[in-house]
Amino acid sequence: MAPIVNAGGDQRNQRGTGTGDSATFPVKLRDQVYKLMISQLFYDGHQALAVQLSNMVQVSQPCPPSDRLLNLVSIGLEKEKGSFGVLLLHFRYALLGKSLNNFLCVADSKTVNRLDSTILGPGLDLEFETEVPVSAPEPALYETAYVTAHKGNCRAGAFSPDGQLCATGSVDASIKILDVERMLAKSAPDAEGGSSTSGPANEVQGHPVIRTLYDHFEEVTTLQFHPTLPFLASGSRDHTIKIFDYAKASAKKASKTYTDADQVRCISFHPSGDYLLAATNHPVIRLYDVNTGQCYVCSIPAHQHKGAVLFIKYSNDGKQYVSASRDGSIKIWDAVSNRCINTFQQAHEGIEVCSVMYSRNGKYVLSAGKDSLVKLWELSTSRCLIAYTGAGTAGKQNHRAHAVFNHTEDYVLFPDEATISLCAWDSRNAARKKLLSLGHNGPVRYLIHSAVSPAFLSCSDDFRARFWYRRTHSATH
Repeated sequence: MAPIVNAGGDQRNQRGTGTGDSATFPVKLRDQVYKLMISQLFYDGHQALAVQLSNMVQVSQPCPPSDRLLNLVSIGLEKEKGSFGVLLLHFRYALLGKSLNNFLCVADSKTVNRLDSTILGPGLDLEFETEVPVSAPEPALYETAYVTAHKGNCRAGAFSPDGQLCATGSVDASIKILDVERMLAKSAPDAEGGSSTSGPANEVQGHPVIRTLYDHFEEVTTLQFHPTLPFLASGSRDHTIKIFDYAKASAKKASKTYTDADQVRCISFHPSGDYLLAATNHPVIRLYDVNTGQCYVCSIPAHQHKGAVLFIKYSNDGKQYVSASRDGSIKIWDAVSNRCINTFQQAHEGIEVCSVMYSRNGKYVLSAGKDSLVKLWELSTSRCLIAYTGAGTAGKQNHRAHAVFNHTEDYVLFPDEATISLCAWDSRNAARKKLLSLGHNGPVRYLIHSAVSPAFLSCSDDFRARFWYRRTHSATH
């Protein structure tokens, strides 16, 4: 059989013949430009044109929607009249996604700081990036490092900001705080043999559960660590929010209690730690002053949800917060004025929205609905940019589930109710990754990933919480 050659293939191959980077560089750059064009077309809503161009040039990998090409052109045009040589070099490096170390040595500091803050954003940033080297392990490679059990369904979890501690909450009204280092030591390869001799490794281990707290009378529905202090906040169906000082080993009761008029669904600390948002079965969001216990609400009734608020989360800079409701809407709030500044009506086709969270740079909101869909919303354009599909084999779920980013925002994670497994997608192009069996005997009711390491908690109705971790240097024999 004769080999199949795509149209225009001969010309491209002729440009790429020869030896050395000087011969192959134009082809590589041209391919990169095609990918940027496809990503820009997807971003601008021209899906048919993007697919057509993708088929014509035969790109090797999916191209995520991105505004990067427009931004690169804008930077180039803006600086074309001045410092042309330096900026052309920066443009070329940014286009290729290479290190800017050489550029940083040449350009003046004012230009570098301004351009780096624009181009090198933290976490997921589809405005400027399309192909980013993924350093984080694929979620399917995680392993169970520890299992803790409650006397009732486990439906709440949290990680401390530094990733050193995690906490679980249960229908039995108890809270456990666990030490991550001790959990990893228990499951370390050299600990599997169960050495009977005492030594530094055994002394470090200890029991992973460092605190068990009892001060609620009903199900613990939500947990959140304080951003800077050794405090753990909890919310419950008993209408209370409690603050525990876990630095005191003897303290099993809360140091502060705020009583609400309804069952507490979710809480979120402001990055300063001075304020605490509370979502309850009531449509009105509460804002508590942590120091005084004073409660505030938005003064404009029309800004509130029309159903129970199921999830709430501050942005990393504390300037905004986002809420999700049983009424099917997602609302973006100004954290200073405490007023709603944007609403996504029927975000999941009118079905209740189970979880929301900001990307690290605050440009996007990740949402999960009871329709088994996960969506990425771009706040600057108020639209759904990416839909992560394929999690629910039966469509609508029976229970609420939460979607999260991994610690590098390279992946989106979501528990599949039907198979009790973890679905994962590439966050940029929505490519499905391998499933991970979560090993629970009941539906996973809560999922939370560490912000700093390859670790997550899965909390289930089988009374157990599993701590998952991916070791970078696992022992092989």
